[in-house]
Amino acid sequence: MQAWQVHENGEPSEVMRLADVERPTPGAGQVLLKVRAANINFPDVLMCRGHYQVRPPLPFTPGVEICGETEDGRRVLANPALPHGGFAEYTVADAAALLPAPDSLDDAEAAALHIGYQTGWFGLHRRAGLEAGETLLVHAAAGGVGSAAVQLGKATGATVIGVVGGADKAAVARDLGCDVVIDRRAEDVIAAVKEATGGRGADVIYDPVGGEAYTQSTKVVAFEGRIVVVGFASGTIPSPGLNHALVKNYSILGLHWGLYNTKNPKLVQHCHEQLTELAARGAIKPLVSQRVPLGEAAAAVQRVGDGVTTGRVAVVMEGAA
Repeated sequence: MQAWQVHENGEPSEVMRLADVERPTPGAGQVLLKVRAANINFPDVLMCRGHYQVRPPLPFTPGVEICGETEDGRRVLANPALPHGGFAEYTVADAAALLPAPDSLDDAEAAALHIGYQTGWFGLHRRAGLEAGETLLVHAAAGGVGSAAVQLGKATGATVIGVVGGADKAAVARDLGCDVVIDRRAEDVIAAVKEATGGRGADVIYDPVGGEAYTQSTKVVAFEGRIVVVGFASGTIPSPGLNHALVKNYSILGLHWGLYNTKNPKLVQHCHEQLTELAARGAIKPLVSQRVPLGEAAAAVQRVGDGVTTGRVAVVMEGAA
């Protein structure tokens, strides 16, 4: 079969190589899956660079979420068992963690429903307790993680403020349903949020960026607000001043979705049921901005790493729905 492999760490376009390799053999409790579509996530970029918290042994195949097909023909969502990632014709995954792919979504959309939307659901509902009528601020609102949070926030009945970088991404954020869109390259984010909220600030702030975005969050979070820390796409991990959280009376919440797979897998299944229902009635629909064949995966992963994409970029296999 064909699979992309990383033999040394570096930029994806430089270290990912397409090769003919043997199909992976499932281990105990695993199943072989034919990949139908693989969604590109920022962790794929970080793994290529050797900067992710999980460091699979070299060589490995990136690709942390797929829509695949079991040997008995079931269409499922899965997180491949590294080092056998999803940017390949076949992969393996834990049988107990397979989720049914929603009938309302095609293969690329289904692959994109998993990590980003699960992270958004857990972050907004399980951790932050977002309620209808509250104001949600989403950093990088036009990106893969941010676009999921925007849709989930709107489905909850929140007023959603999206922060983006550039006019093209601003247009995407508006199309996603953001009530207010702030272009951080052209506007003062802090002033714009205060103006949009009448000086009150945002009740929940969803931050997959870190760095300057987190600093801005601390200045616009409302009384009893919640900042959900999802990731550090900026490359800078903030050092929060806890005295500031004390005097302004806000919460800083960490969200590592992957832990729920081992700590509380039943909650992951419950979340998937909720997402499937939302997708079925059209309340959420993954924004797949680009679909590329397997041969173009390395270039696509690099574009995600460079921050020039919107929504999700999916690697779609020949014959996929």
